[in-house]
Amino acid sequence: MLLDAELAALYGVSTKRVNEQVKRNAERFPEDFLFRLSGTEVEALNRSQVATGSQKHRDPRFPPYAFTEHGAIMAATILNSPRAEQMSVYVVRAFVKLRESLALHTGLARELATLKSRVDTLDADTRGQFDQVYEAILGLMSSAAKKQ
Repeated sequence: MLLDAELAALYGVSTKRVNEQVKRNAERFPEDFLFRLSGTEVEALNRSQVATGSQKHRDPRFPPYAFTEHGAIMAATILNSPRAEQMSVYVVRAFVKLRESLALHTGLARELATLKSRVDTLDADTRGQFDQVYEAILGLMSSAAKKQ
């Protein structure tokens, strides 16, 4: 979760600009993307040492927005700053790479499953050796997926 002031600093715009764009594009921010903090939550933030600096100049009538991961990405798409544009492009590229990686692993897993079904005609020793290789490949695929 990021507060509006933190997100503004990240994207190189003012908090006022973030909040203006959120209001103008409210349909792009459902509840699971963005919400306003409650009075209790604001008080807790004001008591904490970390948030004191970002809250001391805020109008108390307007509690801060809190952005989820999805909301922060959506905000990058509506803000017109070089940093926000860079973040939008970065996110799109990351999703494309993730989809390509998933497709590669899915295809490989499908081919291995087909090969494994054909191994049933082999003798017991060869089938056992194949099972060991099969398990090792699956282990490598899952550890590669975790690293990405």
